[in-house]
Amino acid sequence: MTRDQFWFFHPFRVRYSEVDAQGVVFNAHYLTYFDTTITEYFRALGYDQFADAKQSGVDFHVVKSVIEYKAPILFDQELDVGARVARIGNSSVVFALGIFVKGSDAVRATGEIVWVNTDQATHRPVPVATAVRDLIASREQHLRQPA
Repeated sequence: MTRDQFWFFHPFRVRYSEVDAQGVVFNAHYLTYFDTTITEYFRALGYDQFADAKQSGVDFHVVKSVIEYKAPILFDQELDVGARVARIGNSSVVFALGIFVKGSDAVRATGEIVWVNTDQATHRPVPVATAVRDLIASREQHLRQPA
C-alpha cells in the first residue's frame, strides 16, 4: 500500500494514553484511528451519515476489521491516516486504510474495514443507496461507471 493510493488523509498525533508499556501504540487504538478517519472521509464528501441514518432507518454495521502492523508507532509521532473506498458491493462498502508517518511514504499499518448497509429495524442487509454510491464514486475514480 502506498500513500498515492489515497485522496483523503486525517492527521493524528499519538497521545501518551494511547501507548502501552512497550512505548508503542496499543493495538486497539489502530481501530480508533481507522474509525475516526472514515468518519472524516464522509465529512469531506459532504455526507452526513448520522442524519441520513436517522431519516432513512438504514445504517452501516461493521462486519470485518483487519489490521496489519508494519512498524511501531511511538508516543508523540505525527501520523496521516489515509482512507479510500476500495469496493462497493450490493449492500457492502470495503474501506482500505493506511497509517503513514506525517508527510512521508513510511507506512506503519494497513487495514481493511467492511461495512454492511442494514435496515435498523430488522438488522438485515439492504442495498447501498445510489446517491451514496455516486457520492463516493465522485472521489474514487476506480468506482466510476463508464459513460
